Amino acid sequence: GFDVAFLNQEMKLLGRDVGVITDHCRIVDSLEIARNKHPGQKNNLDALCKRYNVDNSQRDLHGALLDAEILADVYLLMTGGQVTLSLGDDQSEAGSSGGAIRRLPASRPRLKVIRATEEEVAAHRARLDALDVAAENGCVWKQLEIGL
Repeated sequence: GFDVAFLNQEMKLLGRDVGVITDHCRIVDSLEIARNKHPGQKNNLDALCKRYNVDNSQRDLHGALLDAEILADVYLLMTGGQVTLSLGDDQSEAGSSGGAIRRLPASRPRLKVIRATEEEVAAHRARLDALDVAAENGCVWKQLEIGL
C-alpha cells in the first residue's frame, strides 16, 4: 500500500543502491489481516478502533505518528495472544517466548564501524559528568561506563 511505496521512495532518495523495503524485512499488512478477520465490514483505522475499543479521541486529523501508535494497539488486539508491545530486554513480560534466530549470510558486506572522535568522547564524558551532578542518584551511564 501507500506506506510501503512511501518507504521505498525514501530509500530511493538515499541515492544508494539499497533496494526496496522488502529486501530488508517482512511486511505485515494490517489492513489485509483486518479484511480477513472481518470480511465485508469497514476496516479503516477508525472502524477498527471502535471494534476493538481502542481510544482514538486524540485523532482529529491524520497524523502518521499518532496513527502508528493507535494501529499498534489495534494490531495487538486484532492478532490476539500478545497484549502488550514491549521493546525491552525482558521478553517474558511481553508474553513472547522468543523468536527464531535468523543467521545472516557470510557473503554479506562487512559493516562499517565508525568510532567516536576524541572530541566526541570528551563531549560525551562532559555530558555524563553534568548528568551525574544533576541526577539525585548519579548518572546511571557513568556508573555502567565501560571504556569508551
